[in-house]
Amino acid sequence: MITKQPHHVDVHVGGRVKQRRLLRGLSQEQLGTSLGLTFQQVQKYEKGTNRISSSRLWEIATILGVPISFFYEGLKEKANAAGFAEQSQDPFVSAASSTEGLKLNRYFIQITDAQVRHKVLELVKTLAKASQSATEKK
Repeated sequence: MITKQPHHVDVHVGGRVKQRRLLRGLSQEQLGTSLGLTFQQVQKYEKGTNRISSSRLWEIATILGVPISFFYEGLKEKANAAGFAEQSQDPFVSAASSTEGLKLNRYFIQITDAQVRHKVLELVKTLAKASQSATEKK
């Protein structure tokens, strides 16, 4: 028996749902409760294994406070002889979409003092340079 792989659009949309859910600080269970679903169903949506209907996507967008178009941002299709293929993801987008990147963004936007935000940026910049230097010396 051949197992069907999720469509790359479903995986992308599900990933964007997860990204926004985490940025809002919601668990899968909390989002599921708001939608009248189990957390397992939310998990399947986020992995792209279950396709999200247009009406359900509208509900999710409303709960997460974004337009429906948010879920399709960054989706790139490349036509080839076999049909559509997913393009490789930009490393910046990949890092920003990671759990750590989302947490960093969520906490950073909670800092209201401009001077503190600037100092945090300088700290991160210094740490990144030190990490890069250490990697180059190896």
